[in-house]
Amino acid sequence: MGRFRLDIEYAGTRYSGWQKQKSGRTIQGKLIEAAEKIFKGEKVDLQGSGRTDAGVHALNQVAHLEVKTMLAPEIIKMKLNDLLPADINILEVSKAGKNFHARHDAVARSYIYQISRRRTAFGKQFVWWIKDDLDLGHMKHAGKLFEGMHDFASFADKDSEDKSTKVLVEAVQFKEAGDLILIRIAGSHFLWKMVRRMVGVLVETGRGKLNGKDVESFLNTFSREPARYTAPPSGLFLEKVIYEKNYQWDELEPVINLTPAIKFGRR
Repeated sequence: MGRFRLDIEYAGTRYSGWQKQKSGRTIQGKLIEAAEKIFKGEKVDLQGSGRTDAGVHALNQVAHLEVKTMLAPEIIKMKLNDLLPADINILEVSKAGKNFHARHDAVARSYIYQISRRRTAFGKQFVWWIKDDLDLGHMKHAGKLFEGMHDFASFADKDSEDKSTKVLVEAVQFKEAGDLILIRIAGSHFLWKMVRRMVGVLVETGRGKLNGKDVESFLNTFSREPARYTAPPSGLFLEKVIYEKNYQWDELEPVINLTPAIKFGRR
């Protein structure tokens, strides 16, 4: 058997998330379907670094593929991309150690969330358009409160795979880019719906409807309130999966650029 690392990008709009399901179109399901066509008659095992929710995108999801084959990584990449739909793309295939595990070996992960200050015809699937003015200073203050080791039970749905609701959040970063507000959340791992609920609470602080004391309360005492503020999946991207310690995060940049709205009028 050979083991390979797959680096994958995908637009999650048309999919019911990463994890293969009995019914419903998923990213893992499409990858396995393509791999089974390439490696006919061989047992195929494909596991991702973690799940993404329905509608969530990935700039660089990592998976490992285990299969008996003599094909070179570049050939595997080419054959997979020939079979995959246009909204799933294999960025790279490389040989991996026999014990490499895409999920268990990861030491950190980062997500980017994109909020748009204006309505957009072209970027709707990749942003959350918010009409209200947001106070970025309040959001940054609340973001700092998330950093460190905390119990995020208030920010997650129950999941049998999560043995603990304690998560180390390494950084919550913000950047303004034209009509976009970018938020990066980096941490050891993330619970089901945790990032979207964090973003939703940050937005409510920006609106002035929540404050830092509310965030501290959610972290110290279980509350179902953050579920009310769950951000839509459209603006969320799995940015990176990190396997080396002391990784330095890149400059925060937009996933898509919203060009300034055209000013119509007579010349």
